Amino acid sequence: MDLITSAERDKLFNRFERDAFHLELRDDYGSPIEDTPYARWKRGEPDDYAWLDDWKALMKRVTGEGKTVRRVRVVTEPHSQYVTWEHSLTRLNLQVGEDIRWLPRHQLPEGVTFPVNGNDWWLYDDRLLAVGHFDTEGRVLGSEIIEDPDIVTECIRLRDLLWAVAIPHVEYKP
Repeated sequence: MDLITSAERDKLFNRFERDAFHLELRDDYGSPIEDTPYARWKRGEPDDYAWLDDWKALMKRVTGEGKTVRRVRVVTEPHSQYVTWEHSLTRLNLQVGEDIRWLPRHQLPEGVTFPVNGNDWWLYDDRLLAVGHFDTEGRVLGSEIIEDPDIVTECIRLRDLLWAVAIPHVEYKP
């Protein structure tokens, strides 16, 4: 399987036309760009969030063009330390136009199954998937590009179902 890097995946935001949707299913992630800020947060130290500047600029640009960027985060309650940190940062995503909803794992609709082996994915314009692959530590190995119409259709169905039942960030009280 061929994987693209996170930087290559981020370039897909320059090509989509209407909607990008991210399904997040993990309670912990490992990312070199997040390691230092996350460690600071765990020690109770302040953060200038400069490490998020590139992402925020990208999101501000694409949402400023009228495109939507949405996420559903399926999380275990009580939250892991990582999800608690992530929740504390979500206001920064909202400020640049992302729309983020939360879905406690125990509130998943009955019978939900996750396509693409239960991996996270970005869905661009209902036609292209970038499926995240992770190592055992939760570090991103890369993303697999999938355009198979049957798999894309399954992900669209799941996106629509979860979006309808997930809780908008401003209403979600962990």
